[in-house]
Amino acid sequence: MTGSSHKTPRPRKRARGFQGHVSEIDLRLLRVFHTVAEQGGFSAAEITLGKSKSSISLDISALETRLGLTICLRGRSGFALTDEGREVLDATRTLFVNLEHFRQQINQTSGMLSGTFNLYVPDNIQTHGETPLVKAIHTFTQSHPGVFMNLHSASTKEVEVAVMNGQATAAIALYAQGQAPLGCRPLVAEASYLFCGARHPLFHMPEKDITLDVLTSQSMISVADAATSDGWEEIRPHFTYRAKADKVDARALLILSGSYIGFLPEVFAAPLVTQGLLRRIVFNDLRLITCCHFLARTSPETSLMVETFRSLLEASY
Repeated sequence: MTGSSHKTPRPRKRARGFQGHVSEIDLRLLRVFHTVAEQGGFSAAEITLGKSKSSISLDISALETRLGLTICLRGRSGFALTDEGREVLDATRTLFVNLEHFRQQINQTSGMLSGTFNLYVPDNIQTHGETPLVKAIHTFTQSHPGVFMNLHSASTKEVEVAVMNGQATAAIALYAQGQAPLGCRPLVAEASYLFCGARHPLFHMPEKDITLDVLTSQSMISVADAATSDGWEEIRPHFTYRAKADKVDARALLILSGSYIGFLPEVFAAPLVTQGLLRRIVFNDLRLITCCHFLARTSPETSLMVETFRSLLEASY
């Protein structure tokens, strides 16, 4: 009718969706998106990705254009995934898992190793010197250059959780003798001895004068539950614990200060003893034993990688 303001509504333009095959560019952009989503925003992902926020934003915009979807909201209100973004994230996770399965199956067929090896180690493990772990990592990475080594340092409990939930390809954990969970492969028992620093009153005291009463009156660094030995549980409650340091380097620093006595692996302490900075307190050959165990929750896709590394590690001890 002439003069009518009524107009026929235009049909809504549908998002064109993802077209074509998944290219290397798509995989790169999806990895950026996956990292941003896992980290909870652009700022948190900067260090992990080694990119600036503006560069990350350009990648996300490019991915949205290629997908024909808005996958995240960013601005003053902060970062958040849209409903479509959450679905894309789920699909991305599935894609990456399937890619890793494909890679590992090809590894099994060809006998070659490639992919990511997520190795978890306890944050108080001995890392200085030519340790078996150092030797095993060297041989493994030199023999299999197609493997990307991703090393994580965590508490023993966090190491266990990483194995159980599949984050870890394999792990090393420290347990007292007889206290390791089922399924662990024992590697070796390592001994730690009691030391004091050159500034400590016991440093120049004759060995015969260092009695249990003298020791228990000193300020001691607390000892992890995983470390034990015959007779230790009886005398342990009598010591005066005034400091805590889970990592070997941190314990050595406290001991070197001259304010505390504490236990250190002999191979770690030996150079400091030679330099006259530490003294081992022999007292009844007091030592603590910690057992290293190998943990893995293998699958058909990871078994070749895990068994290869395990055999190298056992051969290094």
